[in-house]
Amino acid sequence: MKKKIIFLSLLACGMVFAAIKGQMQPHHKLQMAENAISQLYVDTVNEDKLVEAAIKGMLEDLDPHSSYSNAEETKELNEPLAGNFSGIGITFNMNKDTLYVIQTVSGGPSERVGIFAGDRIIAVNDSSIAGMKMKNSAIMKKLRGPKGTKVDVKVLRRSQGVSDTIDFRITRADIPIYSIDASYMVDPATGYIRISRFSAETHKELINALSDLKKQGMKQLILDLVDNGGGYLNAAVDVLSEFLEPGKTAVYTEGTNSSRFDFKTEPDKLKPLFQDGRLVIMTNQYSASAAEITSGAVQDWDRGLIVGRRTYGKGLVQRPIPFPDGSMMRLTVAHYYTPTGRDIQKPYKKGDQKAYNKDILDRFNNGELMHEDSIKYIDSLKVKTLRLGRPIYGGGGISPDRFVPLDTMDFTKYYRDVQAKGVINQFAIKYVEDNRKYLKSRFKTDDEFVKEFEITPDMLKTIYDMAAKEGVDLNEEQAKQSEPLLKMVTKGLIGRDIFDQATYFKVYNGYDPIFREAYQLINSKEYDRLLSAPK
Repeated sequence: MKKKIIFLSLLACGMVFAAIKGQMQPHHKLQMAENAISQLYVDTVNEDKLVEAAIKGMLEDLDPHSSYSNAEETKELNEPLAGNFSGIGITFNMNKDTLYVIQTVSGGPSERVGIFAGDRIIAVNDSSIAGMKMKNSAIMKKLRGPKGTKVDVKVLRRSQGVSDTIDFRITRADIPIYSIDASYMVDPATGYIRISRFSAETHKELINALSDLKKQGMKQLILDLVDNGGGYLNAAVDVLSEFLEPGKTAVYTEGTNSSRFDFKTEPDKLKPLFQDGRLVIMTNQYSASAAEITSGAVQDWDRGLIVGRRTYGKGLVQRPIPFPDGSMMRLTVAHYYTPTGRDIQKPYKKGDQKAYNKDILDRFNNGELMHEDSIKYIDSLKVKTLRLGRPIYGGGGISPDRFVPLDTMDFTKYYRDVQAKGVINQFAIKYVEDNRKYLKSRFKTDDEFVKEFEITPDMLKTIYDMAAKEGVDLNEEQAKQSEPLLKMVTKGLIGRDIFDQATYFKVYNGYDPIFREAYQLINSKEYDRLLSAPK
């Protein structure tokens, strides 16, 4: 009671003082409100949650990308960009509440103790995980842990029709998280690299990939940034240092409280790894942030061509502001601008997160994703490229030099429902489990697999029967329409489980309209015509 009386006296004095002065500093007002709630509110309150809610409320009124994350969320957000974590070193898939090992990391902890692709992990530290309907995040928490710590796993292994359980003790170690999903030669002169995110290790991975492809005779490159949500700004600048001349502006940032700062490609670099040679970058509506910095700079400097669809338009710079408890606020402090001065950020209304999140759906409904002439360019935002003076446009996102419409022909309600039930994945896992030895002996390389393996009518029938058991009745007309897509995804998943992630993209790229257009363009005279000064 005495504490409340003292507090009320201080509160009253503060209010009187504020009234005398005729004003109150905003942070004083916020602090007084929090103190009043914690001291006077009728029920018990959690002050930590109260403060978190206040921070979130303030940020929601600013822009779409300022955000707050608690300690656990902050760790999960940073981990994919840090380039590694500590764990047991497996790629896994959940099928019917069972964890299947797809691959073991080469030289990693699981491989060293003898865990194989196809093994099922049924228990971790005496806690069953099979049939428990656990989320992937919950399972990863059990398998991951500090480097050097040990974890016991029970594995169910099936070999030649016989099942056996094996107990393993694994010592956790640092496991790399790769940002390059695939790197291979499409033909004797054309290389392909897919970057999924821009992380701390992306530049090092790119150097290795470019060096390897050049040894194989690469003269031109398709760089796939489709669905790349971005990552570290510096990683994008480092990547551009391998494509642009040294000392060129890659991007600059500027804001009301942040003066302009130019990020330049590595000035002292003797020779970028791929400064010459044809370059085509693949993008779509989900390519964002650092992916837009990369594609925007390549376009501005006339270094290469962009193929696909207009990118997302995420051009706001967030500065991480960590708190002592491990939580973090990411506060927008500036805009990203391409070297020509184009603002990458798409328009938004402060506080209207719902409308901002609907932007991609609005593009679909307005026809922009299917028809190039539905894209509305604003003449006042037209600029010219820096080397050839080609006209390009700002206004949010990076518009492609060659538009590729979204192809929805093979996507039907039946396919959507089959996919949503996880049937395709279940089939691929079971097929590989039953045929792994044969597939490994039949296809010595993934190139052989991509060229020769086929999804048969019997395999499709099995998928349809599995779907029916999951409550998805066969629609023969829609199944026939979706057959090319279904075959591609199934073949890609089987190839990935036998070989690696790159195999999936080798299969997928034979189907993907953006890749096919990129490949056609990089091998045509049209490439030179598009990269010529306007007359």
